[in-house]
Formats: sequence, structure tokens, C-alpha cells
Amino acid sequence: MKVYEAGAQKGVESLRTVERPEPKAAAGQAVVRIKANSLNYRDVMVLHGWYGPAKPETLIPLSDGAGEVLSVGEGVTRVKPGDRVAISFFSRWVDGPWGPQYFGSDLGGGSDGTLCEMGAFPAEALVKLPDSWSFEDGACLPCAGVTAWNAIVEAGKAKTGDSVLLIGTGGVSIFGVQIAKALGLKAVITSSSDDKLARAMSLGASAGVNYKTTADWPKAVVEATGGGASVIVETAGPGNLEKSFNASAFNGRIGLIGGFEQAKAPINTMMLVGKNINLRGITVGSRTMMENLLAAMVKSNQKPVIDKVVDFKDAGAAYTHMKSQTHLGKIVIKH
Repeated sequence: MKVYEAGAQKGVESLRTVERPEPKAAAGQAVVRIKANSLNYRDVMVLHGWYGPAKPETLIPLSDGAGEVLSVGEGVTRVKPGDRVAISFFSRWVDGPWGPQYFGSDLGGGSDGTLCEMGAFPAEALVKLPDSWSFEDGACLPCAGVTAWNAIVEAGKAKTGDSVLLIGTGGVSIFGVQIAKALGLKAVITSSSDDKLARAMSLGASAGVNYKTTADWPKAVVEATGGGASVIVETAGPGNLEKSFNASAFNGRIGLIGGFEQAKAPINTMMLVGKNINLRGITVGSRTMMENLLAAMVKSNQKPVIDKVVDFKDAGAAYTHMKSQTHLGKIVIKH
């Protein structure tokens, strides 16, 4: 079978294809024929050597994948051959709080990922897809979707009527708009592109703020939310935190996800204290979170927003498009 490997991790050109034997399902595993993948910016970081220590050159990239179960190993009753499934980002994190026991089970980083024709994965990591969802739809959920769900629902404890601030229009933020719509929340989103803001508002955002043309955009967020955002999905990084503190409501909750914008000076935390803001890190989420996200999207009659689909043989083009950051929604690889 054909698989992609990360190679020397010096850029997209390091991505390479090789032939490997077809996997066999060990006890507790299921072999999945991958039908679709989706990308996250993390995947670009891996190929450039920006995501922690260098990975083995033989690492199979990508966390996000969906496909059809081909076979199962001893003791597996959760899924059966023929089931249509998506694969959870942390293959060992089923439920409960995050802990060190799940380190190394992140697909496409700590362990082999999904950019392959077939893979053997823990059966406990698989989530069945509804008939109305394509493999392309299912492949979009594991990283960006679950991260947004965790930040808003699990860690953010959002309730009907709360306001949610989404920073930028990447995959996590667009899922955030859809989650807000599903749960009766008011979503405000930022971008440097008025066109992207208009698209986000067509998906359900109640307001959009252009942070390039609005000098004091946190003030605009406070005005749009009537006092500040109850929950903020901080995808920009530590360098943006002071602005998020200013945009937050009193007793707001901020989920720190991104690391793109690092702090260039010590962060002034007085507003964090003065507003009694809860700041916590978000490490994607569990399989149970993915199941809850899927159920919420199905109930609200929504599917992931897909920006572009490329063929498996042209996977490098998907990385190039992701790196350009011109997309809105998910970039999908179809097998």
C-alpha cells in the first residue's frame, strides 16, 4: 500500500511516498481503509520541523482521517468490517480529563497518522459516521472541530445566550461559529478580510470585526457582545492574550490554543485578575468530545465547511494551500 512519510521535515518538499505492507489488526485494533483526510496548521508545522523535536523521517503525517473498517482484531466489538468511521486525534484518550498517559498517542505527531491508504488504529479511537455524512465530512472533525468543542463547551462551559469570540477564520474558529449556532450562542469573529467575515456571518456569526481596519478591536468586541465575550477561543497565541483580556467579559473563560503569535514582552495580567478571567490551555480533546460534537452538528443540520478538496496523489498541494492561509474552512484530501 502507499503511504506518505514526513521525511527530513524541511518543508512541504520533504513529503514523500513509499510502499509498505498492508497492516494487520492486532488485538484491540481495527484496520481502516482511509477515504479522506483533512489538514490543520499543525501538519504544516510538522513538515517544517516547527512542531517540537524532529520526528522520525518515517512518520506518517496528518491527524485527521476517515474511512471504512476492513478488519478487526481480537476482542473488538465496538466496530465491524464495513463501518464508516472517523479517527480520534488522541487514539488512547476516550473520555475523562487529559493526562500524561495520552502523550504520544496524537496521530501524525507522536504516532503514525492517517495520510496512507490503510492504517491500524485502536478500535476505541473510532467514531461511527452517520449515513448522511461523507468521508470528507467526517475527516474534518478530529482536530479543529474537537478543539473548538473543548474550548467552548467542555472547558468554556458555555450556556445558551453566552457570547463566544473566535479569533481569525481558521478551521477551529469556523467550527466555533457552527458550534455556537448549534447551541444557541452569540458568535463574534475576527479577521483581516472583510470577505471572510461576510462568509463567517453567512454561516451563523452574529458580528464580525476586522482587526486590521479597527484599531481597538477588543472594544468593538465588547460593544458587539454587550459587555465582553463570555468565552474566547484564543487561536492566535500568547502574544494576543492582552487583547483577549480586554475583549473578555467579567468572569470570562479563555481557551488558549494557538502559538502562532508569541509574546514579545511580559504579558500584563492585571486585566486577567481584575475581570476574574479563567485562562486555560486546550489540548484538542477526547473521543467522547468528538461524539458529542458530531451529535450536535447532526441535530442542528450542519456539516463541516470545506474550502478545497485535492486528490491523494497531490497531497503536497493541500499543504501548500494550507500554508498560504487564504482558505476558509477545511482543506481535504480525497482518496
